[in-house]
Amino acid sequence: MLAPGGECDADTPLTRLALRSIALYPDFVRELEDESGLSIDFRRCGGLELALTDAESDALTHRADLQRDFGIVSKPSRYKDWPARFYPDDALVDPRDISRALIAVCRKRGVEIREHEPMLQIPQNGETVLIAAGAWSSQLYPGLRRTMPVRGHLIAWRKQPGLLDPILRHGHTYLLQRTSGLLIAGTTTEHVGFDRTLDPHAIVDIQTRAARFLPELANHPPDECWNGFRPGIEADAPAIGRIPGTSVWTAFGHYRNGILLAPETARLIAESVS
Repeated sequence: MLAPGGECDADTPLTRLALRSIALYPDFVRELEDESGLSIDFRRCGGLELALTDAESDALTHRADLQRDFGIVSKPSRYKDWPARFYPDDALVDPRDISRALIAVCRKRGVEIREHEPMLQIPQNGETVLIAAGAWSSQLYPGLRRTMPVRGHLIAWRKQPGLLDPILRHGHTYLLQRTSGLLIAGTTTEHVGFDRTLDPHAIVDIQTRAARFLPELANHPPDECWNGFRPGIEADAPAIGRIPGTSVWTAFGHYRNGILLAPETARLIAESVS
């Protein structure tokens, strides 16, 4: 999800970073597609934030009033019997498509990519280095803000395209559909270290929550289940920029918004290094 509307409740540096980044996305995707020759599933479909009680509806209205002051637009809407706020600027992109295109472009430009070779520490020998290792970043260089993995489960069903257009969100539950038809539901927030074990209880919980909004999902086991690590950080915002007095730059700690913040993070780093 590229969804500042669902993530940003106050006018903070992180909010402004997110808004600048989503504004860059159409050109970012177009450039990647043109240079890589690969297609990227990107769609500005909007997002519906649902309220299941009167108190939740009042809270959504209050948040929308605050968001309007710093440039996030929404309007009252409905989904089935529930009141909602519709965020027209929210969008979707497939992170696997983004990764494939970035790898292809890097190789095209002569970048050597070495996989499955763990880096244990950044040498302090004056070479220019960018640390962008997600939840592992603080292990690579002394004095960095501590990072940690925050596991999240996702499940998906293979459905006909067009079943769901906007993103649906309620609390920690969301539903979205790729152009291919893949219907994805999430998520969990788990502090379990670097453990990628699939938790069957988490999968059942997500399916139960998702079926509240699309009842046909209740009796159909998901076709795919997986989890990943959000790169948490002990700070209010990602660590982006140069470590003073060194030739080391950082770009990590984006937590739930790494894909959303990618274009603006890249721009900031490129301008700083050049």
